[in-house]
Amino acid sequence: MNQRTFLMKSLSIFKSQCQYLINFSSIAYKNFDLKTLIVSLQSCANNKDLIGGKQTHCHMLRRGDLNLSPMPTTSLINMYSKCNSISNALSVFYTSPLDHNVFAYNAIIAGLIANDLPKRALEFYFQMRVVGIMPDKFTFPCVLKACRNELDVKKIHGLVFKLGLEVDLFIGSALLHSYLTYRMVDFALDVFEDLPERKDVVLWNAMINGYAQTGEFGSSLMVFRWMIEDGVVPNKFSITGVLSALANYGEFYNGKVIHGFVIKMGFDLGVAISNALIDMYGKCSCIADAFEVFETMDDKDIFSWNSIICVHEQCGDHEGTLRLFKRMLSTGVRPDLVTVTTTLPACAHLAALRHGREIHAYMIVNGLRKDAADKEYDDTYIDNAILDMYAKCGSMREAQLIFDMMNFKDVASWNIMIKGYGMHGFGVKALELFSTMRKAEWRPDDVTFVGVLSACSHSGLVKQGREFLAQMQPKYGVVPSIEHYTSVIDMLGRAGQLEAAYELLLTMPIKANSVVWRAFLAACRLHGNSDLAEVAAKQVLDIEPEHCGSYVILSNVYGQTGRYEEVLEIRDAMKLQNVRKTPGCSWIELHNGVHVFITADKSHPEGSLIYAGLNSLTARLREHGYTPESDALESSL
Repeated sequence: MNQRTFLMKSLSIFKSQCQYLINFSSIAYKNFDLKTLIVSLQSCANNKDLIGGKQTHCHMLRRGDLNLSPMPTTSLINMYSKCNSISNALSVFYTSPLDHNVFAYNAIIAGLIANDLPKRALEFYFQMRVVGIMPDKFTFPCVLKACRNELDVKKIHGLVFKLGLEVDLFIGSALLHSYLTYRMVDFALDVFEDLPERKDVVLWNAMINGYAQTGEFGSSLMVFRWMIEDGVVPNKFSITGVLSALANYGEFYNGKVIHGFVIKMGFDLGVAISNALIDMYGKCSCIADAFEVFETMDDKDIFSWNSIICVHEQCGDHEGTLRLFKRMLSTGVRPDLVTVTTTLPACAHLAALRHGREIHAYMIVNGLRKDAADKEYDDTYIDNAILDMYAKCGSMREAQLIFDMMNFKDVASWNIMIKGYGMHGFGVKALELFSTMRKAEWRPDDVTFVGVLSACSHSGLVKQGREFLAQMQPKYGVVPSIEHYTSVIDMLGRAGQLEAAYELLLTMPIKANSVVWRAFLAACRLHGNSDLAEVAAKQVLDIEPEHCGSYVILSNVYGQTGRYEEVLEIRDAMKLQNVRKTPGCSWIELHNGVHVFITADKSHPEGSLIYAGLNSLTARLREHGYTPESDALESSL
């Protein structure tokens, strides 16, 4: 018979006996000894049996047991605290007929901590010191949990050192955790190194995770190595801690080593370790390894699904993200906020509006919102994710409805709408929204102006775009970056003002990168200016010789002007640099999902019907005078 079973049976017998005695004879209370009553109180505490505890308290009062020894008082305080009746525990403490000793103070301090009253716990600690009762090794671990700041921890540490208790394992562990709570890792390390006995794996885990949480991943790995060298066997918390450090460090090789170590040691690859492995492989961009771990899991929780979905989204596999989301729903696992806010960007990238609407509807029906202290901020973050999805999917009407209904808008909300209107050709609407944002006294940031200038570029608002660039720093305090200059150069290029774009490119205070030169090169191709195209191509090929886009654009310029010898030279240059053109990719969303196509792709199950329809459409276009552009380079690759 184990202790718990014994205590429960003891309590049951005791309560039945008490009820009998209450009914028939109050004199018989004297037949119960104090030890039996204290055992009953312990049982009540462990089972949170407040009624049974009060009955025992009543018997003790009738018998006068509280006048004989401090032990009944301590037991009663402990029982009431564990039964979440801290008011009764305080009443027992204050009404005790005997002077309080260190055990009574320890009990009430521990009870207040357990009931989330750290301020009151500190008050009792200070009262204890005032009346001259010296704390012991059981006092400090509880008091350290009540500390409100790092200064309180240091004061407690000073007294611990003065009393010579710094070598105690429990106090050392409490000090370690307190310092790590306030991210004082160096102090925690000093405490850790001074402990005479460090075989407790919990202490090592605290150090490993403490360093990982403060971003000192190298130190976290160093502690793990010390742990192995000291002969301490890691547990699953050690493994998850070190995998977290490796994930943030991008240490794929060492992550594989830990994975092998786990298998070699015969550790059970439980959900926690498997989830940590998925996260580690994902952050190292090893999507295949992450997926392999996921597939081998017998039990998958919500964190498993969120991890693998997040891995696919971070690696740019948006189609895989949506596929996993649908698979998750089919298994009966309910998505949470992390799931939907990870999946919504995939819908945005693929312009999968129907999927995005379904996720939005699921959020509304299930009332998904973060129950956090800063609920306003959380709701805005979620609304911005939905807003961004609708804007990137081209449904500005629905985006505007969400925007208008938002209780609180931040700068990101305005930026999403401005950029959305701009990218879909509603430049005037984007500028009107910017004006409304300024009237609402929101301060625009650099992202705002990327959206504004992009709107001017896509809508041909050249004059306004140049004015915004000139006013950014003096009027709004935003220093133009390379993205802003790229937008204006693209705007001038689209409008055919190649000389003005070239002049700005040469005179801007920031060194031009390949993106700027490529935007200018595209404008030269659009307007057939081969001379400036050659200048731009030379610059971009010097900066980024391995990028296929620049070769293709320049070849198109030469092809348009009939300079086919230069086209062949570009093809030879591509072979010399081992550059191959990335195949084009497109997708369409239908009722049964997103269908992705690559150039000359015939893998689709209905490929023959699709090509037949495309040929029929092309033939009809030719009948109306359409002639496809010839592309010497693309046709030869």
